[in-house]
Amino acid sequence: MSGMDSVAVAGVGMHPWGAWGKPFAEYGSVAARAALADAGLGWRDVQLVVGGETIRNGYPGFVAGSALSQALGWHGAPVASCYAACATGAQALSTARAHILAGLADVVLVVGADTTPKGFFAPVGGDRPDDPDWLRFRLLGATNPAYFGLYARRRMALCGSTEADFAAVKVKNARAGALNPYARFRAEVDAETVLNSPMVSDPLRLLQICATSDGAAAVVLTSEDYARRLNKDAVRIRAISAPTPTYPRTVPDFPYLASDSMATAAPAARTFRESLAHAAYEAAGIGPEDVDLAEVYDLTTAMELDWYEEIGLCAPGDAEKLLHEGATALGGRVPVNASGGLSSFGEAIPAQAIAQVCELTRQLRGDAGDRQVAGARVGVAVNQGLFGHGSAIVVGRA
Repeated sequence: MSGMDSVAVAGVGMHPWGAWGKPFAEYGSVAARAALADAGLGWRDVQLVVGGETIRNGYPGFVAGSALSQALGWHGAPVASCYAACATGAQALSTARAHILAGLADVVLVVGADTTPKGFFAPVGGDRPDDPDWLRFRLLGATNPAYFGLYARRRMALCGSTEADFAAVKVKNARAGALNPYARFRAEVDAETVLNSPMVSDPLRLLQICATSDGAAAVVLTSEDYARRLNKDAVRIRAISAPTPTYPRTVPDFPYLASDSMATAAPAARTFRESLAHAAYEAAGIGPEDVDLAEVYDLTTAMELDWYEEIGLCAPGDAEKLLHEGATALGGRVPVNASGGLSSFGEAIPAQAIAQVCELTRQLRGDAGDRQVAGARVGVAVNQGLFGHGSAIVVGRA
């Protein structure tokens, strides 16, 4: 699956997710050194460092590329830093890929790391009445879980989903996360435990909403020629998409408080999130039927069901059927979140999309241990962030 537009994933590394309370650069250094060791390369082989900026609610926190380079030891390599809310890691990977395909670098280190405050994200201080993220907190008091609950209720109304369906997603992901040494939450749970956990935002309970976490992930990307010299006949990134939404948006997404009017323009054929995977499939020359496993952005159990339909694993309204058939569980036809997903990791925002690629790489190399997806050759990772950010990444065997 290599080609003119592909780059090699030479190495991957992670720092375990948790609530460690250490500086983000410390997590990033651990992940970066692990990725370089996995690639069989040294720090001084790196020709560009791309860092995903840490996040403070909807906004960039600390400059990442230079901070992580300093933590690893300055040696003059150029740096770049990226911010795209929850799609930050994907845009960091896209920047690295573009440099390699343009012939500007052969070896690029991509790192995302974060230290998050305890509890759900709160509004950034100060008065910013022209800021949609500030407005949604101050006008509605609408925290992220409030939006998650409304979105889950929307699915229940449109598709007949039940709280038991949402609980079954958590049971599935916890079972996979229990097998992942990098996951923060590694205990299996049953549906009764999920449904008896505290209510956070009706209909979603504590075990159905992802936590905020500390963590880090890193990937070493190389050109095809460099990978051949390393004898890395392994995994390739075949496509990264990051389209913006199309007017009119008929489904509201945070931080925006309302959808667009359809009075003068019909909605696009695909929703924003549907367009993410479609653009990546088209660029890679594949379709959803070619996907062997997927990592999706499960901020909540209800959102994971939406993704099944939006990335084409099933028809609209059939996600619950796919789930209960076992198709998306380990051992199923197309496992989803074999890593355990955000449900088992929590949000370490600039690292998340990079961690998804780490998981897909290990799966496609056959290195995923007890959670290995047999015969996996193509994987897709998708996520969505504030302000119209989102991404899809297609990874395949060479």
